[in-house]
Amino acid sequence: MAATASPGASGMDGKPRTSPKSVKFLFGGLAGMGATVFVQPLDLVKNRMQLSGEGAKTREYKTSFHALTSILRAEGLRGIYTGLSAGLLRQATYTTTRLGIYTVLFERLTGTDGTPPGFLLKAVIGMTAGATGAFVGTPAEVALIRMTADGRLPVDQRRGYKNVFNALFRIVQEEGVLTLWRGCIPTMARAVVVNTAQLASYSQSKQFLLDSGYFSDNILCHFCASMISGLVTTAASMPVDIVKTRIQNMRMIDGKPEYKNGLDVLVKVVRYEGFFSLWKGFTPYYARLGPHTVLTFIFLEQMNKAYKRLFLSG
Repeated sequence: MAATASPGASGMDGKPRTSPKSVKFLFGGLAGMGATVFVQPLDLVKNRMQLSGEGAKTREYKTSFHALTSILRAEGLRGIYTGLSAGLLRQATYTTTRLGIYTVLFERLTGTDGTPPGFLLKAVIGMTAGATGAFVGTPAEVALIRMTADGRLPVDQRRGYKNVFNALFRIVQEEGVLTLWRGCIPTMARAVVVNTAQLASYSQSKQFLLDSGYFSDNILCHFCASMISGLVTTAASMPVDIVKTRIQNMRMIDGKPEYKNGLDVLVKVVRYEGFFSLWKGFTPYYARLGPHTVLTFIFLEQMNKAYKRLFLSG
């Protein structure tokens, strides 16, 4: 005898009940915020490394480990969590928007027979969601860059933002509302590069590992493919990321901005700091990328399970 579905587990049309879109948006943001609590120190180290040696000055940090130990020595354990409030707001805005838009577009473009979108369409959905989320999250990103950079400056030159809301209020008050979206083009470009590189490199890496004969389609293969994909994604997106960091942290000098545009940042970095300086902070960026993604989806999965158990089960 066939088992009957629980009346609470499916809708009137017989399809399984799913959580509302608003809940998906909320859980996406909360999952990203939870992951940020664990990886914020790596974000701070990455930002400090990217600003080290700016303007042909002597590099403050030789390596990422040197940066981490220097920050701990000078600013204490609390210092490596500087800018956490901005990091949390960035996830609340960027991740919520990105995952929410991706989910909505994916569902709308799924065939009536349940056929999911093809690879290229998935890539377009991912890039669209990433770029839109990046635009929405740019104000928090600007605050994050400035807050994490503050500790490297002499006391009299620090901006001294108390928290992300104080930072946003003062930026609007002192520099105008458009400053909140300073660097939004490279921020959006980075999101597109990251989404594209992740999609392409993961599928290629997985296929390469399977073709080698040493791997089968299991969690070990997925983990190794993810690590390779993270390496490729980091290498591809870091030059865009350093442009974003420098533009969002720049000050006005004699009424003129330090950099004219993103191309000016690239030219000055290569000229005064060397070509490979475009990849400053590679280690913490790479170390952050994997754990943040994994933790985000672990938290997301647990919240979805809890919601289904509490509200959708019969």
